[in-house]
Amino acid sequence: KMAEKQEEPSNAQNGEPDNAEEGEGKKKKVKREDLPPFEIVTGERLPAIFFKFQFRNVEYSSGRNKTFLCYVVETQGKEAATSRGYLEDEHAAAHAEMAFFNTILPTCQAGARHDVTWYVSSSPCVTCAQRICEALRKNKGLRLTIMVGRLFMWEEPEMQAALRSMKEAGCKLRIMKPQDFEYVWKNFVEQEEGEEAKSFVPWEDIQENFQYYEEKLAEIL
Repeated sequence: KMAEKQEEPSNAQNGEPDNAEEGEGKKKKVKREDLPPFEIVTGERLPAIFFKFQFRNVEYSSGRNKTFLCYVVETQGKEAATSRGYLEDEHAAAHAEMAFFNTILPTCQAGARHDVTWYVSSSPCVTCAQRICEALRKNKGLRLTIMVGRLFMWEEPEMQAALRSMKEAGCKLRIMKPQDFEYVWKNFVEQEEGEEAKSFVPWEDIQENFQYYEEKLAEIL
């Protein structure tokens, strides 16, 4: 089993400015039902600091409570087209996977075949897994491959059942290899203006953690 470590991110890593500490205590007192309507952030490239923290394929996930979803949609219809971008959910009430089906897919050509690949910081929760299964059953022209950095709550029996149901619905589930993280870095992460594109620097244990999760996923499926 991978070493259990605790890691507290800085606010900047967690997608908040470093002066957010003052408001942090107040925020924690807010009850879930008082949260404002969730916001989905969309764009073409995400800040490097988010990628380095949120996509890291560690087992501990302290502070990693957002989902970052990078997508590529290849449409094979009257007009072949490729679109790409990323979605990020703003707090725990919202999920980027749902946002993809609600906001991105409806903009694609109706009736065409869509080959969709997601690169997601962690695997979907039970509710999102159900939504994915529904979408695949309803839309016969949809092919979905999900590349995940980490497995979310994989020890829970209902989570394992949800992952299996996605496979049965035709979803291809894969753990991101070091090369996949590099692909996301090149294609979905902001590079500093005026600088040459920085090459991807793998973190320690990236290969070991990939193998760990790959074995777990194979056991579940």
